[in-house]
Amino acid sequence: MPELPEVEVSRRGVAPHLENQEISHVIVRDHRLRWPVSAELEQLGGAHISQVERRAKYLILHTSKGYVIVHLGMSGALRVVPAETPPVKHDHVDLVLTSGFCLRFNDPRRFGCWLYSKEHPSLAHPLLCELGPEPLTDVFDADYLFAASRGRQQSIKTFIMDNHVVVGVGNIYANESLFKAGIHPKRAAGKVSKQRYQKLVPIIKATLAKAIEQGGTTLQDFTQVDGQPGYFKQELMVYGRGGKLCMACSGRLKEIRLGQRSTVYCPSCQR
Repeated sequence: MPELPEVEVSRRGVAPHLENQEISHVIVRDHRLRWPVSAELEQLGGAHISQVERRAKYLILHTSKGYVIVHLGMSGALRVVPAETPPVKHDHVDLVLTSGFCLRFNDPRRFGCWLYSKEHPSLAHPLLCELGPEPLTDVFDADYLFAASRGRQQSIKTFIMDNHVVVGVGNIYANESLFKAGIHPKRAAGKVSKQRYQKLVPIIKATLAKAIEQGGTTLQDFTQVDGQPGYFKQELMVYGRGGKLCMACSGRLKEIRLGQRSTVYCPSCQR
């Protein structure tokens, strides 16, 4: 599933084509996504798009008639194409603009979503209103994470992946950040010292920021809006490398399951 950097790359790719544009009409070829496509979307003709925002892994289109919530799911992809471009298999939704272009959503597995909210979804929609802070903002700092972790017996890895604690630290980036911080992924979050959180938080921020800068991580189903893959995977130090040699100490990396997710760490470097 695309993680926060991939979604942010998609936002940056589509925003220049959508912001300050007018919607001509919306075409829904298949309503059967993760949740049925909101019927209200087909009433957005004439609406003005003022902003494309990202909240966690959701894109939010601010329009003069309400808000469009888009999630890429496991295999969704967005493209900006000329409106007359013939659709291909799995092209489920077109947001057609008066400029002659359209935002096209392709999703082979149909786990994505296109929903409508009259009010800003961060305040009103159940999918977004209880999410934790964004990891690249000042709100997310060592003091916040240390305080939130007190009394928590869950592993530090599942803790930082909890969207109620902080959004967008998915499996890849949790693996990488804990390795760089030297923290064992199974250590109880409540047992991690404030000093170690002071080291971990900047690493999380830097890891995500670098992934965004490099275009997102290349996953099986993800490409950027212009069709080019991301490049961050070339720099992964532990994720997907279970059984291989540690890049820091040349010891053998170990792979386990935590929270039903693959977890790779170095028994020597991470304590």
